[in-house]
Amino acid sequence: MNSKNAMLFIFITIVIDATGLGIIIPTLPDLIAETSHVELGDSKMYAGYIAMVYAAMQFIFAPIVGGLSDRFGRRPILLLSLFGLAVDYLIMFYAPSLLWLVIGRCISGMFGASYSTATAYIADISTDETRTKNFGMVGAAFGVGFIIGPAIGGVLGDVGIRVPFLFAAGLSFLNFLYGLFILKETLAPENRRPFSFKRSNPIGSFIQIVKYKELANLFLVIFIYYLAGTAIQHTWVYLTKEKFLWDELDVGISLAVVGVFVAIVQGGLTGIFSKKWGDVNTAYIGLITFVLATVGIGLASQGWMLYALMVPYAFTGLAGPTIQAIMSKNTKASEQGELQGSITSIVSLAEIVGPIFMMALMSWTTVGIPEEERVYGSPYFAAAIFVVIGFFFFNRAMRKRA
Repeated sequence: MNSKNAMLFIFITIVIDATGLGIIIPTLPDLIAETSHVELGDSKMYAGYIAMVYAAMQFIFAPIVGGLSDRFGRRPILLLSLFGLAVDYLIMFYAPSLLWLVIGRCISGMFGASYSTATAYIADISTDETRTKNFGMVGAAFGVGFIIGPAIGGVLGDVGIRVPFLFAAGLSFLNFLYGLFILKETLAPENRRPFSFKRSNPIGSFIQIVKYKELANLFLVIFIYYLAGTAIQHTWVYLTKEKFLWDELDVGISLAVVGVFVAIVQGGLTGIFSKKWGDVNTAYIGLITFVLATVGIGLASQGWMLYALMVPYAFTGLAGPTIQAIMSKNTKASEQGELQGSITSIVSLAEIVGPIFMMALMSWTTVGIPEEERVYGSPYFAAAIFVVIGFFFFNRAMRKRA
């Protein structure tokens, strides 16, 4: 399989994966409220805890999976991840109680390493010249999935809040079958290495990677970037439903529109920007627009304003792929799986802290407060502050690099 065909396969795999995730987003808060026997507005902390459990499992298992993919190859690990995701959606479809939702998310977190394995797969087939563009295509694939998924989820959610989960399970299983028959291995035998649990755990893997001194600050920037991103990921549905009174279809359409812009920026513009201005300047643009977009969302007083802010928000996606490409270019071929596993662990650590913090902040500024005094934008203001801090750490890392 040549690099173009391999990239096409991984693009399709991530599109299907993201579509499954996007399908459940409009109705997941309602399912959490139903299984916890509370109103939607009071379920924010439960949603935060479930997101934290998922991220905790990824934090623990992502470097293990990354190490296993360096030992046995990308193909078997990626297939296992895809199958585990299908099982998770089936459990959530059935879930008679909140505990079953937690169990499903634990399984998904354990096997949900498709992202880290997919990015290691991309690193295997990329040159230094194509690496940033190819990592940008990962974001574009998620964008395409989020065009399709939330729209389907919004429609299916009107049929029943559990129907999207069954559909997502079927889609994930089809993705597994697609990989089973189409996916080829990309990690050459000479680039494989023995599995070491000492290296392949959240702490050991991180210690090994930061021997490349330049990466220490970049790991911190990645953590801050994704910590800030949890504001939108985990509070968007609550913001739009409670403040602007949107229904599942409205939410699904809004996420689909976001997906269109993200796909355009990350799939088309990341490579162009990187080629014209370099990875570093492209990352700066992404971080600056992140601050502007989140402040704007926090201040929005009408629903149409959110649509106007989707364009600058899409440009925030320039930062992640370019920072990841900078890190990948400074890591040996035999350690790409470990690097991507470590990045996934750092992202998962942000996903452990972020949802609880953002949900608690939104609850604190909205629950039990007169409507006119509620501050639904509080998580977005916090996100902007975090990214400003990340900007200075990134600038520090690039000055050391120079």
